[in-house]
Amino acid sequence: MRIALVGDRSPGVRSHVRIPHLMRALLERDGVALDPYWMPTTDVTGVEGFDGIWMLPGSPYRDEAGAIEAARVAREREIPFLGTCGGFQHMLLEYARHVCGLDVAHAENEPGARDFLLTPLACSLAGHEGRVRLEPGSLIEQIMGAPTTLEAYICSYGLNEDYKQTLTAHGLAFTGHADDSADDSADDSAVRVAELPGHPFFLATMFQPELAGDGHRPHPVISAFAAAVARRRAGRALNGRTPQPAAPSA
Repeated sequence: MRIALVGDRSPGVRSHVRIPHLMRALLERDGVALDPYWMPTTDVTGVEGFDGIWMLPGSPYRDEAGAIEAARVAREREIPFLGTCGGFQHMLLEYARHVCGLDVAHAENEPGARDFLLTPLACSLAGHEGRVRLEPGSLIEQIMGAPTTLEAYICSYGLNEDYKQTLTAHGLAFTGHADDSADDSADDSAVRVAELPGHPFFLATMFQPELAGDGHRPHPVISAFAAAVARRRAGRALNGRTPQPAAPSA
């Protein structure tokens, strides 16, 4: 089962370094064998041929358009998609532009733009942990099996809340929000998770599940993504539509 790891691979990004450990853990603990192939944002040609698409942290990406294209393909072709941190941000950007018809930008990528969908956080979450409140009955709540979860962040940009209602009206569900009861000044409406109801698996988190624990036990979100990839692969094989490998593993 081949998955595209969309992002500009770097040994300086902790989430990237943990990928090989997570692949082994998925095999040993969940019995799911994923064959990962790194795709730089500068060239996402053939991304539609993969069984799953995981857009990883590490923004600003080299090519915003490439990241947005990968998210669009996953959404439109119903390919299991997981976006984490930068992947979360660019999934929202793709949805705002192509589904909602908004002319909006990412402040990190286009600081001179007129309107921003992604803006600097009032307080950077880089290197912090925070509790996330999960919407009852949502995909993320079912995955975690609890109403809240404590997660790790390396992030300084989030959703401009002025656009939250518009994205919701066009079908996107915001199912995780900041929940720091120990801090009276915390904004408990700040979005941390988004998902697309009706899609086989389309989930994005502002936090980085790759950083959970020591990297040798897959976070429930990663396990759920792998399971969705396996279901799609099995379904395609049953229907005689198993895709041919797009490229050698890397």
